[in-house]
Amino acid sequence: MASRKKVPPADLVVTVRKGLPSDAPLIAAFNQRLAEESEGRRLDPDIIGPGVDAVLADPNKGVYWLAEVDGAVAGQLMITTEWSDWRNGWFWWIQSVFVAPAFRNRGVYRSLHTHVARVAQAAGDVRGLRLYVEHHNEKARATYERLGMTVTHYHLMETDWSGAVADA
Repeated sequence: MASRKKVPPADLVVTVRKGLPSDAPLIAAFNQRLAEESEGRRLDPDIIGPGVDAVLADPNKGVYWLAEVDGAVAGQLMITTEWSDWRNGWFWWIQSVFVAPAFRNRGVYRSLHTHVARVAQAAGDVRGLRLYVEHHNEKARATYERLGMTVTHYHLMETDWSGAVADA
């Protein structure tokens, strides 16, 4: 008997929609899991909850996009915007990317990314997509590269006074 290689189902149907206020608890939970998995940090629930609520209440702060499979939320990303005077247009920043473990490597993130890219291109004044990724997260980097993203010559720097994250 020949051995069979386990292949993810090809018939996974992913639907992408904007996040709603009723999605806030799940989005906050996904963000907490994301921070622990990717950075070994714990997000303060008293800060992340209202932070997610603020985005959902004001699209100028950002927009969450959710991927659903059979009515269950399988993944998310958030888009924030940055004006580029050099390019006379917007860059959309992909943030808060999380795919639930049961749905990883099954096209969920690709569906989110492709949807957002189409919406951005249709807007007419979006010049590109950007994101930041942890240096050690080779799997995520490979995923983004397969979707056409490239490493830039910029380094990300910050000063964070929020106190919202702590080492796990």
